[in-house]
Amino acid sequence: MAVFVLDIHGKALMPCTEKRARLLLDRGRARVHRLLPMVVRLVDRQAGDCEFQPLRLKIDPGSKTTGLALVREVAAVDALTGEVQLGVAVLNLLELVHRGRQISEAMTARRQMRRRRRSNLRYRAPRFLNRGGDKTGRLAPSLQHRVDTTMTWVRRIQRWAPVRAISSELVRFDMQALQNPEIDGIEYQQGTLFGYELREYLLEKWGRQCAYCGARNLPLQIEHIRAKAHGGSNRASNLTLACACCNQKKAARSIEDFLAQDHKRLNAILAQVQKPLRDAAAVNATRWALANALQATGLPVELASGGRTKFNRSALGVPKTHALDAACVGQVHSIKNWNSPTLALKAMGRGSYQRTRLDKFGFPRGYLMRSKRVHDFATGDMVRADVPKGLKAGVHWGRVAIRATGRFNIQLNQAGVSAVVQGIHYRHCRIVQRNDGYGYFLNPANHTKRDQVRPKASDASHPALYLPGMNAEVSRAL
Repeated sequence: MAVFVLDIHGKALMPCTEKRARLLLDRGRARVHRLLPMVVRLVDRQAGDCEFQPLRLKIDPGSKTTGLALVREVAAVDALTGEVQLGVAVLNLLELVHRGRQISEAMTARRQMRRRRRSNLRYRAPRFLNRGGDKTGRLAPSLQHRVDTTMTWVRRIQRWAPVRAISSELVRFDMQALQNPEIDGIEYQQGTLFGYELREYLLEKWGRQCAYCGARNLPLQIEHIRAKAHGGSNRASNLTLACACCNQKKAARSIEDFLAQDHKRLNAILAQVQKPLRDAAAVNATRWALANALQATGLPVELASGGRTKFNRSALGVPKTHALDAACVGQVHSIKNWNSPTLALKAMGRGSYQRTRLDKFGFPRGYLMRSKRVHDFATGDMVRADVPKGLKAGVHWGRVAIRATGRFNIQLNQAGVSAVVQGIHYRHCRIVQRNDGYGYFLNPANHTKRDQVRPKASDASHPALYLPGMNAEVSRAL
């Protein structure tokens, strides 16, 4: 991973390699500004004396995880056509894990306990019209959290690197292309990109299995629920996925006739036809809020669809991860250094305001400490513990959970395996980074050749409705 570099006044310089950062630290030319992500500050250089290259921050918004990729733009000339094509070189890969579901569940539990206390313990008139829920543009806290945490890391990366532009996915699927595939005169709807938009939508909606027999891990075909021979269209609401055997058996028959002996599956398919995707709904609900927040940064913002991201990833032979999806957002003709480690940023929060723990009936079952610090340590701080002797002798490095007794628990993350060392005395601990609301876990790059997607040159010319797909990693044209 690239190391962020600041000048003597704290202004962002070009990131450098880990080796160069180690040399700068050994020679006394730099100081450690931050540990995770690694940021060093030079003591003998100013931003005005440095040259900069074009850096772009790419974002792949998600319901549970958002991918972030800091890339350096590289212009390459095609030897055959002489056309200048835009490529990228990956510097940093980040995956931001949201906790929107935890926020939603916590608010639901709090609401239920509040109602129980109101009805059982004391009388208080219910309140309905003073919640401010009718404010224009208001998002639920679980949705607003996704926007806020994403923008937090966008601003942090802007402080640590000279970012010149931003690219982000605006929509997971291009709904206009899905609902109006017969429109003439719009080039991308007639080309290969429309097929990727449609396939990805159907694979997510129908669980990557045959809708008629439930078969998995085999090539799937896009099938018309109402056959075109009987007036069916190519609208996404009339399409499903079927294996080759079921597709041939159904042919042009109606779905009611084909599944006359399986009413349970028939009702499930008809219910799934109009069922929205929960994760897609969460992303669509926050897409414009995030796009407007990105444009408020004052940087040029490129907005693209998820179908184009998948098309780029498949064409360039890049495995599917949230961070690598971010690197493939927008116009990309080539990509370098994608096989690098990914830093996972897990939103942990800064603790709870609630100092009383309640049982399932809403009665107190325990109390927390009034103070959130013990001997100047707080839960979430990154610490280094040097234990000289005993069963736990050694060096322990990780996230600390404080206890009132002064004996803490340290969560370790070594080689991707999490473990907890309990009962470490605070005198053996030393803070290396204060809690900022996030947990950091490094995922080493372990992509092999079998993980890569290598489409043939003629794959994209296949008709959109005849593209087989296996799973999320290989749902591509073959």
